Amino acid sequence: MNDALGLDLHDELGHLVRRAQQISVSMFRETIQLDITPTQYAVLRMLQVVPGIDQLTLAGLVALDKSTTADIAVRLEAKGWVQREVLPRGRRCLTLTPDGSDALASMAPSVVELRDKMLAKLSPEENIEFSRLLKKFVHLNNELSRAPLQVLKVT
Repeated sequence: MNDALGLDLHDELGHLVRRAQQISVSMFRETIQLDITPTQYAVLRMLQVVPGIDQLTLAGLVALDKSTTADIAVRLEAKGWVQREVLPRGRRCLTLTPDGSDALASMAPSVVELRDKMLAKLSPEENIEFSRLLKKFVHLNNELSRAPLQVLKVT
């Protein structure tokens, strides 16, 4: 279905990236079997890695804008998976609750299963190449995101 541009929509990279995101989210929901979104999972995982960080730092570490991060924190707190503590100047510190840690632990096998499902139709060599190129694309274009990923500074 070429048009005046000489392009088939189904071959356009932006369309393919959007479709890949749709497929990824669908597979996540089917595999994880908990009431959680991929973005909420990313927030929980980062809080597991860096407990007790403030929402603004968390937003940068998972490449989200401040308002989305605040909304996710409220939703995760309502589930009992995150505790928010008000810091000076209105900042909020976030930590996983024991239930949040348990939820992450229960998801671990499904996360491995999800990765395997997502790559199952590619050869082992294609798995490596696909992952390498996807990481490269995201890294090289990070600053073009409306919420660029911030690198965790280890001291």
